[in-house]
Amino acid sequence: MKISNFEILKYLSIVLVMVSCDEVLDENPDNRTFIDSPEKIAELLVGAYPEAGYVPFLEPMSDNAGDKGSSATRDFRVNEEMYFWRDLNDTDNDTPSDYWIETYEAISHTNQALSSIEALGGGADLNPLRGEALLCRAYAHFMLVNIFSKAYNPETSATDLGIPYVTAPETVLLGNFERSNVAEVYRNIRRDLEEGLPLIEDNYEVPAFHFTKAAANAFASRFYLVLGEWEAVVRHSTLALGTTNIEGKLRNIVASSNLTFQEEFTLYTSSTEEPANLLLVSGNSIYRRMDAVARYQLTPRLTGLLFNDNISGGQWAYSIFSRGGSGNNSVPKYQEYFRVTNQAADIGFAFVTFVLLSTDEVLLNRAEAYAMLGELDAAVNDINLSLQVKTANYEIPDNLLTTDIIADVYRELPIDLYTPFYEIPENALPFVAAVLDIKRTVFYNEGLRWLDIKRHDVAIEHQDFSGNSFVLPKGDNRRAIQIPEAAQALGIVENPR
Repeated sequence: MKISNFEILKYLSIVLVMVSCDEVLDENPDNRTFIDSPEKIAELLVGAYPEAGYVPFLEPMSDNAGDKGSSATRDFRVNEEMYFWRDLNDTDNDTPSDYWIETYEAISHTNQALSSIEALGGGADLNPLRGEALLCRAYAHFMLVNIFSKAYNPETSATDLGIPYVTAPETVLLGNFERSNVAEVYRNIRRDLEEGLPLIEDNYEVPAFHFTKAAANAFASRFYLVLGEWEAVVRHSTLALGTTNIEGKLRNIVASSNLTFQEEFTLYTSSTEEPANLLLVSGNSIYRRMDAVARYQLTPRLTGLLFNDNISGGQWAYSIFSRGGSGNNSVPKYQEYFRVTNQAADIGFAFVTFVLLSTDEVLLNRAEAYAMLGELDAAVNDINLSLQVKTANYEIPDNLLTTDIIADVYRELPIDLYTPFYEIPENALPFVAAVLDIKRTVFYNEGLRWLDIKRHDVAIEHQDFSGNSFVLPKGDNRRAIQIPEAAQALGIVENPR
């Protein structure tokens, strides 16, 4: 269910009047909806998670995409435009503009929920709802600032353009919204995260679609990773993972490698059968129709690079399926749900479930943080835990990595490959590189590779099928996706180009 609202600023979608599509929210005769009970607030928070995907436009921007040429059976505008890092102002599903709209729509739900909690007097009974709303608001703004602004850098973020951080329901149609700077956005995210996280309780009917304690700590792990606060990354990662049976909480690719294509993608985004999934969202998307057959996706060369041998000396256990013709390779991660709105005309909306947070990401965040803290044995231990459940025919001690092995594998790594705002110690660099390489494969076609590229300011080269080269250099302004055109028309300052 999606709760609609009176839309203003079109691309900000800030709440004026909440209108329910469910009997749970009762209407007054003047059509204003009053959110006046914990049950109604909980229902409102169902819509506090962005019902859109960032994968369709972030994945082709990364080095996980190549030009398949004539072997591709479908052309999708968003896929092509983002592969060449062009500004795209389309508002269709799976575009940056669509994500902007849906994310501010989610923020409007959180702000109305927080306002209603305050109107009810707050208190212990409402604290879990307040915690969820604060986490949702922090997460939504975090993703927006990472996508539409420059990467966080304490030396420049006080002047770098951020995004509007909206904290209250709007009462004025077409009110003024300004972009704060990146540093201020992160301060607001930290405030909401650190206030909301202690209030979270695990009392949801379907936990995987809400901020549980584990999911909230997983988000905190990602947030502090961007800031380079390594001890906080370790602390929150450990809270998300627990201290026992960590291997059993990870996505076991070895165990699922004998499943059929249908079984694999059903399991991948399961809210009940896959313990790795900490936070899911179902978004209006046709990405399931695009992820294999679009032109700028997984080429045969990239298939070999990403899914053959890994640094343990073994082979990745991921299943590679060919869909829609030779060369259209796919790792089964997505399935489509078609919501019929007119049975007779066979009209409806396509939805895809996306994994927003997982134990796999948390573990590798912690490994990177351990490396940066100089705790190399701990970093290697987490790396081994990840590889054990994702490497075919994994054997101990044959495939077990040591600090010496990783240092040797990456001994000739270019010193300027990764250039985040902080300095990576020389002894930590091989382990950071190992983590990023593992994440590149593990999170293929999930959009997270772009976040790592942006965080470490990695230069990207794309080639078209004719061999022409296109480069996105370090520090290029196109790393911040352009603000939607309609938002610019309403006073939101555009990104420099």
